[in-house]
Amino acid sequence: MRVPTRRLAVTVLSALAAATAFTAPADARSHQNAISVRGVGHISEGHVTLYGTYACAPSSPRGVQIQVTLTQDAGDRATTRLGFGGQEAECDGQEHDWSASADADRDLVNLHPGAAAAQARLQTASLHSGFKLSVSSLAQADRDVLLEEKHR
Repeated sequence: MRVPTRRLAVTVLSALAAATAFTAPADARSHQNAISVRGVGHISEGHVTLYGTYACAPSSPRGVQIQVTLTQDAGDRATTRLGFGGQEAECDGQEHDWSASADADRDLVNLHPGAAAAQARLQTASLHSGFKLSVSSLAQADRDVLLEEKHR
């Protein structure tokens, strides 16, 4: 007896959905990866700090890190883009606060108080045969932020 392809596909998808429903953990949140960026960061004397929260699953690969890219238009000067971070994430399924800072020498990087764009990523790197490095992003957040002057 021949089963129509469409019926077979629906049957297979239904079986997979049922299997997933019965094997899903009670708290699905504990198996998700997420990262956020707060809307306000701080800048002072060439030092910039951004803040946010993250969560990553205990089943995440080893060595998950928080990486940040900050981009700001300097008006009449070139756009500034600064990457920093490297804080290792604790992957236990719980939400954690993070902060990432960089020293941005004002002669090299034209960051200033005001509007900027931030991108935060939970990522992991792995080395494959032939010494090929592969970077995987587990979660990403893009947000406009306000850099406020903070006096040390």
